[in-house]
Amino acid sequence: MQVSPDGQFSVLLIDDDPHALELNRMLLLNAGIGMVLTLSDSRATLPFLEQHDISLVVLDLMMPHVNGAELLPLIHRDYPHIPVIVETAASEVETAVRCMKSGAIDYLVKPVEPDRLVTAVKNALNFDDLLHEVSSLKNYLLNDRLEHAEAFAEIKTTSRKMRSIFQYAEVVASSPQPVLITGETGVGKELFARSIHRISGVRGEFVSVNVAGLDDAMFSDTLFGHKKGAFTGADQFRDGLVSKAGGGTLFLDEIGDLNELSQVKLLRLLQEREYYPVGADTLKTSTARIVLATNIDLEARIKEGRFRRDLYYRLCTHQIHIPALRERPEDIPLLLATFIEVAARHFNKRKPTPSPELISALVGYAFPGNVRELHARVFDAVARHNDGMLSLESFPGITNAAPARSSTVVLPADGNGIYNIFGRLPTFREIENYLITEAMKVSGGSQAVAASMLGVTRQTISNRLKSLGN
Repeated sequence: MQVSPDGQFSVLLIDDDPHALELNRMLLLNAGIGMVLTLSDSRATLPFLEQHDISLVVLDLMMPHVNGAELLPLIHRDYPHIPVIVETAASEVETAVRCMKSGAIDYLVKPVEPDRLVTAVKNALNFDDLLHEVSSLKNYLLNDRLEHAEAFAEIKTTSRKMRSIFQYAEVVASSPQPVLITGETGVGKELFARSIHRISGVRGEFVSVNVAGLDDAMFSDTLFGHKKGAFTGADQFRDGLVSKAGGGTLFLDEIGDLNELSQVKLLRLLQEREYYPVGADTLKTSTARIVLATNIDLEARIKEGRFRRDLYYRLCTHQIHIPALRERPEDIPLLLATFIEVAARHFNKRKPTPSPELISALVGYAFPGNVRELHARVFDAVARHNDGMLSLESFPGITNAAPARSSTVVLPADGNGIYNIFGRLPTFREIENYLITEAMKVSGGSQAVAASMLGVTRQTISNRLKSLGN
């Protein structure tokens, strides 16, 4: 699905009747279609498509020079990714059906009812965008591809599950539709929103606002701005955050707490890309890409009558769920090493090495506050740390109740664990090399953390890696 440079869909209407072209153009623009272009000479179609990014073509069948039935296969030959809707007179329905068999995705009988035209165009855009997304995601997953790894640099992970989420985020980043990010408090929803912004290629800025606790008046003023004299104290005109994020990304956090009036206004903004500044009677158009987040179960809120079902459906076009930290414990050693390094630099201290007991306890801890809690606990521990290894004593409330992860290869009951890994009985050196390699993977490349996990010195890890050629 092609979109215009500002992230909006573009529709091309081809008809030899200029009056019909203008009527349909205005109808689609008023229905919220981002860009509508027209062409009255069918001979110019292919050169026009070469010069413009078109999302959808609405093609009249009966035209002079080159009629629509002749033009359709040419469009499919040169631009197979562009869906085509054909328009036909009542007497030409059989021709329209033949066009459907030749690749048109829908047909409209003239005179076309306005609602029918709008519905057909929106359905075509949404359906083709979905097919494109599914195709792209399949391609990403089959090839295990991550084209914008640098965009996720702030999200420290070794989790295969998280990598799959990165791949999906890359697929939907260029879509003009809203993206809903869900997950518990502290999992990093805003970091994901920033990653999507970087990948999307939009030129405007990233604007973030937490809407929890905003009443409708504050919500409207914050997002939409106000005109001079709109209320007591409104001494001058002020743009809202929607305007500030124009051409960029607007990130709305904690939308599950919005009141009903604000939900109605948000739905209009998402659906029509329109809003009223407080006190104004003139509509303004939004060019911001909108990403939203919540830690609340919205379906439960709908059942309670506290969240609009139509808004929820609008938000579900692209949905990213970030798993809790306890669901990806393999990330904890890497996050621990990262936060220790940052905290030591912040406090101008020598970076301490975490003890194996500490790593084991943290991996077994539930972390109700997720990554944010781990970050806070590490900063507190490093601030209070004096010398020696960073131990469990620096993390009050966390005990080593969970069984420690063994730093050796554990044989299952049938005794075939080593054979499953090596296919034969390995030497001690092979087992040692295997453990070091796995520890380095889990630690995200940190020799200090890998050494702590295996209960050896960092120098031992360094020497073994040199012997392995790393």
